[in-house]
Amino acid sequence: MIGNEKVAQLARSIAVKEHYLRYLMPHKHLNAVFGNDWFALKAESFARFFGTPVFLVGQTLIVGVWICLNVYGAAQFDPYPFILLNLAFSLQAAYAAPLILLAQTRQADRDKVHAEADAQHREALALASEQRETQAAQQGEQILQLLQQNTQLTQLVKDLSEHIEGLTREMHAKVIREGE
Repeated sequence: MIGNEKVAQLARSIAVKEHYLRYLMPHKHLNAVFGNDWFALKAESFARFFGTPVFLVGQTLIVGVWICLNVYGAAQFDPYPFILLNLAFSLQAAYAAPLILLAQTRQADRDKVHAEADAQHREALALASEQRETQAAQQGEQILQLLQQNTQLTQLVKDLSEHIEGLTREMHAKVIREGE
């Protein structure tokens, strides 16, 4: 039972260590500058939409239709200097700039947290690499010691074999002499 608990604990610790966001977890408690409420999230998504081709093409089409309707007389709600169109662009710019700044600030905060997590990850990798190098050096020293011990044992076996061979020759010579 105790062995199974240790195996389960080891499996959990490995799963936690291998979780790909483990270096971002310490920063999870941080809130974004403008929070994570509905307004902040919608404002950020709207600001991101300003830079898309869909927005640019859509705005160009609307402006083109607006100008065509007012120039060619189909509707005369905004005559030539297009003051209402300028007012719409000014209003859009007045709201777009703060929303874009909000999105950039939130992205900068996320980038900072990711950079810190990457730095921690690199430090952990460097520490693990140093530990592996130290362990490899220790194992290399142990292998050299084992090789020296093996060499000594081999030499001892050789010496003992030679001594046994010498004793065997002496005994053989003694038996042959006694048998004559």
